Amino acid sequence: MSDAPKKKISSGRRLGLKMKMLYTAFDMLAVENEDRVKDRADTLAERVPPLKLSGLSVQELQDLCRDLHHKIDVVDEERYDVEVKVAKNDKEIHEMKLKVQELTRKKPTLKRVKISAEQLLSVLLGGKHTQTIDFKANLKTVKKEDEKKEEVTDWRKNVEAMSGMEGRKKLFDAGGQ
Repeated sequence: MSDAPKKKISSGRRLGLKMKMLYTAFDMLAVENEDRVKDRADTLAERVPPLKLSGLSVQELQDLCRDLHHKIDVVDEERYDVEVKVAKNDKEIHEMKLKVQELTRKKPTLKRVKISAEQLLSVLLGGKHTQTIDFKANLKTVKKEDEKKEEVTDWRKNVEAMSGMEGRKKLFDAGGQ
């Protein structure tokens, strides 16, 4: 690369170039507007032919009016359908924007707060909460059944008592109860 300094444009020349660009853009905008008006006129002439009302009888005028009313109804139905579709799309776009905002938004980290039941009730009920409630007193108590402890006896007496048919009968009777 050469170390030659960049040539600067004088402020007068820069202003002249800006003015030329603005005039050119203004001319282009005017031509574009004229084209748009011409296209609209051509489209209307194509879609809506000029009415020839001279020399028509009353019956022909009535038929023409009925035909025009029918065409108006068709156009209104199409317009309504398009409006409904646009409204539906706008609603979907709005919902999607809300979802994107929700996803991109940082959620603050929540702090754990230890609060007693009394304080919670006072916050929820406000001034209505005047009496204290003992929640532990309302809890249902469950008593544990004492495990049946077998008395420690001499095992030999137990074996002798269970031997023979009488012992088996005792076991059968105890199992059935």
